Amino acid sequence: MDPIDLLSAWLAQAREAGLPDAGAMSLATVGADGSPSARLVSLKRLDERGIVFTTALWSRKAAELLANPRVAATFYWPSLGRQVRVEGRAKVAGRELAEELFAARPRSHQLQAHVSRQGEEIESVGALRERLEQLDAELGERPVPCPEDWGAVRIVPNRIEFWEEAEDRMHRRTLFAATAGEWHRSLLAP
Repeated sequence: MDPIDLLSAWLAQAREAGLPDAGAMSLATVGADGSPSARLVSLKRLDERGIVFTTALWSRKAAELLANPRVAATFYWPSLGRQVRVEGRAKVAGRELAEELFAARPRSHQLQAHVSRQGEEIESVGALRERLEQLDAELGERPVPCPEDWGAVRIVPNRIEFWEEAEDRMHRRTLFAATAGEWHRSLLAP
């Protein structure tokens, strides 16, 4: 089985099991000084080209991705006894995809993307809430436009490891590694 298809099947099973935030993944980047940086992001799309999430393009994670596109991501579903580790290269996807994914976000998330500079120091959340309400009133029933500095990022994987828990601690670890565009499968010791 292709690892993207297997990841898609595992995600579907996590959603069918009713797991909250089944598409949440830990994303690790590297700062300019070589320090690792990790945070949770939401999977927005999975297809044969890779794994897509969205972000403000001026954010710390976006700056780190531009400086060093090598990333790692982990999905973890403890109640299913499964996790998936992904390694690859990240790149900003096309504007059309960013606008499509932005349009699919809840309106409150769209408005927040306009008024909050994620990660920047602020005096209070109250001022941001006031600005959010003001922008919502200004727009009325009109759709919230996608900010120019907001985008979709695609991780093109070159390694995907599937881990399945075993009661006897002999966990199943299946590694798919891409070489010259082809996936090669191997088993790893637990």
